Amino acid sequence: MTEKNLTIGITDCSKWANYASWFEKIPGVTVVKLTWKENNLNEIEKCDGIVLSGGEDVHPEFYKKPDFISFLKPNDLNVERDEFEIKVIDKTLQQKKPLLGICRGLQVTNVFLGGTLIPDIPSFGKPSHSKKIGYDEIHLVNIFEDSLLKKFIGKGRGEVNSAHHQSADVIAPDLKVTALADDGIIEGLEWKNPTNKSPLLLVQWHPERMKDTESPFSKNIRDEFLKII
Repeated sequence: MTEKNLTIGITDCSKWANYASWFEKIPGVTVVKLTWKENNLNEIEKCDGIVLSGGEDVHPEFYKKPDFISFLKPNDLNVERDEFEIKVIDKTLQQKKPLLGICRGLQVTNVFLGGTLIPDIPSFGKPSHSKKIGYDEIHLVNIFEDSLLKKFIGKGRGEVNSAHHQSADVIAPDLKVTALADDGIIEGLEWKNPTNKSPLLLVQWHPERMKDTESPFSKNIRDEFLKII
């Protein structure tokens, strides 16, 4: 698809290999693991684009809701990762490199930019978006007009996978909502005013592991992201 060699930095998580293989299917693409374990922020310098992967919950101390800790399990938290990825986002935006956030990646970017999260969707009166018996939940999303996401996907409505119990709540001042599930859960965010900013695309679903790999909600997310680099 791409005629140029690109290096994509992907933040570490337990399913990092899924993200790596998703990008490495494209000739000319090399991936780099960005991880709190090595604190290798310097690797961002050689990356053409950055992907924030899914995984643990964002600790509520980072969005000034420490009382929300009661909704979370200790094993689902990793403050070292939070701190590292906040630095990754900061450095990426400073260097104006394209940024793609997936699931937790959407959430931590919203938090970094001044937004908040719903710590546990079912506890706040919304249907579960978590896995069901080991498989991702499947549901429909509505894509807003006049968004980079709509330009990428080319469709206003479609089916995606879901595996999360947190979601964006108050949206950061510089962001706008670009997709919603039918139950109102935020499924997409991007710059409100992208002028003079690097490309930013944030989605709540997992395009890297959709069963239908040819779905525009999977394939187009990756392919179009690579095109804008």
